[in-house]
Amino acid sequence: MGFYSRVIFPRLCDLLLNRPLVARHRRDLLAHASGEVLEIGFGTGLNLPHYPAHVRKIVTVDPNLGMQRLAQRRVRQTEIRVDQRVGSSESLPFADSSFDCVVSTFTLCSIDDVGRALGEVYRVLKPGGRFLFLEHGLSPEPSVQRWQRRLNWLEMRLADGCRLDRDIRALVAAQPFASLTIDEFYLEKTPKTHGRIYRGIARK
Repeated sequence: MGFYSRVIFPRLCDLLLNRPLVARHRRDLLAHASGEVLEIGFGTGLNLPHYPAHVRKIVTVDPNLGMQRLAQRRVRQTEIRVDQRVGSSESLPFADSSFDCVVSTFTLCSIDDVGRALGEVYRVLKPGGRFLFLEHGLSPEPSVQRWQRRLNWLEMRLADGCRLDRDIRALVAAQPFASLTIDEFYLEKTPKTHGRIYRGIARK
């Protein structure tokens, strides 16, 4: 992992995703978190202020040491006990049926084998457990889709592997979840290529 990925990108990510418009959607999603919680793609800890008060501990996984280091300020400020792990969501180091809840925010866009990662999410969830996700992805508008695909090469370089055109609904639906509820919308004051949001809950 190079200097850009470890040092520059975590700061860019923290700046761009730490906006009130995004924070509102984080808070609405995380209101559904409970029990034993795993967060994949923990990043710089932007979700920490938005977990409900009854969540007292979370386990996190992120492959980027630079993200982990930048997250320490928020980890120190929160009353939640955070068990941070460095690793890939494509191979989670946990037993089957370990968690009541798995959280992913702005993470599925940048995982190489996202299908495998979602299979791991399903595996580590307990029966009845919930996968909470807030992701950006493929627009339903063909004209926007064309621009998303044109810009993918640049986005992947600037945003450490992020892809603009992932069909989040189809990817999550490909796993054998018992139920799936998704809200789709454009984030305000954001280009459509980058602002198609998928906020949802899948239950095992």
